[in-house]
Amino acid sequence: MSASTSIRSVSTQQAPAAENKHAARSRRDRIHGWSFMAPFLLFFGLFLIWPLIHGIVMSFTGKSLTGANSSFLGFANYAEALGDADMWHALGNTLYFTVISTVPLVLVALLMAALVNMGLPAQWLWRLSFFAPFLLASTVVSLFFVWMFNPQLGLVNEVLSKVGIAPVDWLNNPDIAMWSIVIATLWWTVGFNFLLYLAAMQNIPQAHFEAASLDGAGGWRQFFSITLPQINQTTIMIVILQVLASLKIFDQVYQMTGGGPGGTTRTIVQYIFETGFTGYRLGYSAAISYIFFGLIVVVSIAQFAITRKRSA
Repeated sequence: MSASTSIRSVSTQQAPAAENKHAARSRRDRIHGWSFMAPFLLFFGLFLIWPLIHGIVMSFTGKSLTGANSSFLGFANYAEALGDADMWHALGNTLYFTVISTVPLVLVALLMAALVNMGLPAQWLWRLSFFAPFLLASTVVSLFFVWMFNPQLGLVNEVLSKVGIAPVDWLNNPDIAMWSIVIATLWWTVGFNFLLYLAAMQNIPQAHFEAASLDGAGGWRQFFSITLPQINQTTIMIVILQVLASLKIFDQVYQMTGGGPGGTTRTIVQYIFETGFTGYRLGYSAAISYIFFGLIVVVSIAQFAITRKRSA
């Protein structure tokens, strides 16, 4: 037997062994991969998938918190919800809050980031003071502003009285109550958007600003021609996150006004909560929650389409 024939024979014998070894290694890697994923998949299925399925099933029933009347109702809950004036009013309040809160939360964050990015002294202090409120619990923020807006003892009315402005009943005036919640939300959450904007601004190459300065562009021209276009994607992301967060508002409204006065600040999430846990109609509240979920999906898809069109 020639040497070449011997080599081919040995290679032929080694090929199946190598394939078996490779298959065993792949099988072992898959087992290790699934083992690492198992805890996440368990919690994901237990706390997200199962509640989602259970909620959908419950929305087609008359299930009550008392345990009575769990019979199948079909689409009766959805039909009732679509004709529920209180639900539409709460949804209108939610959309109103989303509109009037998103604009200042974006613009104020942009202004704060621009000021810090200019190189103000003690930048660590500015960053800390702007972001620190975001770390507070909603209950702390709500109680703080309830005292601040107190019509008799509140600091806000005390300051207004010093400049000759009559006291304002911030949380009990139907025309002002929602704006009071917006002010509290702005103070509480604008720090997160501020950090996103500041990080985006500090990633802009300084060569752009140096070239613009050589061409005679001033600070305002550099801001509108360089900074804003460079952080456009960050702005889109902040707007999307802010809209989704505002649509789900509940904590500060429930703690500051309880939905009042006269239901003018009651949001859709609060209405779902009250329907299920005060009115005991779990099936009906589930139906409302999935109608609201559908609205959020539509808003998300629309924002994604707009973002994709602008990026193209």
